[in-house]
Amino acid sequence: MRTRRLLPAMVIAAAALALPACAPLTVGPATGVAARSFSPAFELQGRISASDGNQAASGRIEWRHGHGTDSFTLLTPLGQIAAALDADAGGARLRTADGQSLHAHSTEALLPRVLGTEVPVGRLSRWVQAAPDADAEVRSLDTAGRPAIVIDQGWRIEYLEYDGPAGDALPARIDISRGDARIRLVIDSWTALP
Repeated sequence: MRTRRLLPAMVIAAAALALPACAPLTVGPATGVAARSFSPAFELQGRISASDGNQAASGRIEWRHGHGTDSFTLLTPLGQIAAALDADAGGARLRTADGQSLHAHSTEALLPRVLGTEVPVGRLSRWVQAAPDADAEVRSLDTAGRPAIVIDQGWRIEYLEYDGPAGDALPARIDISRGDARIRLVIDSWTALP
């Protein structure tokens, strides 16, 4: 009688011990991540393409990110200004090449009108530096210990290329996606600002 009671208890205990072995392994920030610095103010220039699965836009981007301010200039592949977006504590203002002027409470409300897809502007400044917030999940690292794949609020950020082999090198090519939304960014130049 006694062995019958112990057997189910032992099976349950063995199963409980085996479950953690079946859990998927993830590479988190504590496992060999190269030291990454975050610049709160910067200027970058590059090329961008964005798609929502139905429509797409591409061209050049110039982005100046400061303390509480953002200035985006989006240019056509031929170098003509397609749109300029400026944002600060007072809101966001968008001017398009065809003379339209739009105002909104935030950059997030206006930048999708230019690119044709949702853009996580609030997180983008960290993503372009491969310095995600602490609540983001670093899924894998490259051979230099830099983020290779990050999941942040449902967005997948893939670092396809860095600007050099050093552990603190900045990203050169980034692919950002969530569902049908996809943003590809190639950074040609980067300047940290005071």
